[in-house]
Amino acid sequence: MGKLTEIEKNRLDKIERLRNQGIEPYPNRVERTHTSQDAISAFEAQESSPEADPIRVTLTGRIRSMRPMGKIVFAHIEDGSGRVQLFLRANDLSKEQLNLFKQEYDLGDFIQASGEMFRTRAGEITLRVESFKMLAKSITPLPAAKDELKDGEIVRHATLTEPELRYRQRYADLAVNPEVRKIFLARAAVVRALREFLDSHGFVEVETPILQPIYGGAAARPFITHHNQLKQDLYLRISFELYLKRLLVGGIERVYEIGRDFRNEGVDRTHNPEFTQIEFYMAYADFHDVMDLTEAMVSYTSQQVLGTQTITYQGQPINLQPPWERMELRQGLLDVTGIDIDQHPTFDELFEVMKSKDLEPNPNGTRGQLVESLLGNHLEPTLIQPTIVYNYPRDISPLAKSLPGDPNTVERFEGYIGGMEICNAFTELNDPLDQESRFLEMGRDYDLDDEDRHPMDEDYLQAMRYGMPPNGGFGMGVDRLTMLLTDTPNIREVILFPHLRSREE
Repeated sequence: MGKLTEIEKNRLDKIERLRNQGIEPYPNRVERTHTSQDAISAFEAQESSPEADPIRVTLTGRIRSMRPMGKIVFAHIEDGSGRVQLFLRANDLSKEQLNLFKQEYDLGDFIQASGEMFRTRAGEITLRVESFKMLAKSITPLPAAKDELKDGEIVRHATLTEPELRYRQRYADLAVNPEVRKIFLARAAVVRALREFLDSHGFVEVETPILQPIYGGAAARPFITHHNQLKQDLYLRISFELYLKRLLVGGIERVYEIGRDFRNEGVDRTHNPEFTQIEFYMAYADFHDVMDLTEAMVSYTSQQVLGTQTITYQGQPINLQPPWERMELRQGLLDVTGIDIDQHPTFDELFEVMKSKDLEPNPNGTRGQLVESLLGNHLEPTLIQPTIVYNYPRDISPLAKSLPGDPNTVERFEGYIGGMEICNAFTELNDPLDQESRFLEMGRDYDLDDEDRHPMDEDYLQAMRYGMPPNGGFGMGVDRLTMLLTDTPNIREVILFPHLRSREE
């Protein structure tokens, strides 16, 4: 068990003493008739009907506070619905039972308690305990916390605040920080609302491979693994796109998937190597149709999760109601940098004008990557209200259809809210000959470690040759949407177990 603290040694002694008395500190069976909140609600309903029978319940939960006062003990237990006060006294229990509770039970233990609900003279709805049972003995104490009475309710202020420790010990973080639990309940509600919306619009949820022989569908480096029996390198997927679009070929006209993607990239405020993505593809649609659906889906999700389409993110009020502002990328960059990208159609020309304005262009890469850096560094931070930025360079969008009459620009848009990109969408390329030439271009003109390099996927091209219907596609990070709807500034706060560096020995 490793090196133990004195408290842990003391609690192990308590486990032994309980077992010596024939009490199993980790029993197999549990009884519960109500959650804490259900018990409180039932008692409040009974109070309005004096003739009703007393409310008798069996509750379970973790001990959050204990206040021995001679022949009585007040305590609080907490379950997933909330907390409730327990009242234990010698009149209702034997002296031996009361002493057992006072001597062998600790903060953090999970217990079962039965009795009758009543309201104390102080006005708190409470369980008068007639029997109790240990369910799980806590050996290691939870991080210290302070209970304070605020507006008639006990509020717990946890002292587990150091971010890295919170992420490494998320179980303790959740146990002592109720606000953290609320974030992850909201995250679950976000996923549920996204599903409800797409299901109601005729989409079919599917699952595609996580281990893929060829990666693709996004500009990202993959994680590589190896299948021993097949003697084959495989890649953790960076996107669902190429597999979902295969299904359009097969006749499923509207498909979506919610799942994990893996990108071997840096970790920062909005990036984690393992993250949750939602992608959908709809036949007989273009990026204008997808714009409309995106606005409707995000606003619907906010309404379902928060009960409103007006949120506050990092002090900024944001209105998610459609329609959102729509901005051509060229105009947006001109407004914030003074550079008209159409007047600088080559890498060298754009590089020189950026250099003249001290915008720190990267001397390696493509013209599209220079445009992308202008967007990310200068335009993106200004896009607080929901904004759809559209028409992107072809050389960073190898799976999107070109704009009619402009082969260097594609029908692609990204959605921005709160100064952060939340989604990416195309009018999808469905010409197999054009797609093959793009794959050849991306494989030839990019270094092996370039994130924008797209390897040739012959099977995907084979699917396209059978005929792929015109379609619009969309991808969005569920983590970033959750950040917005929970007013959370860092992606690690909305991922239960974010990736962290190994501890230094």
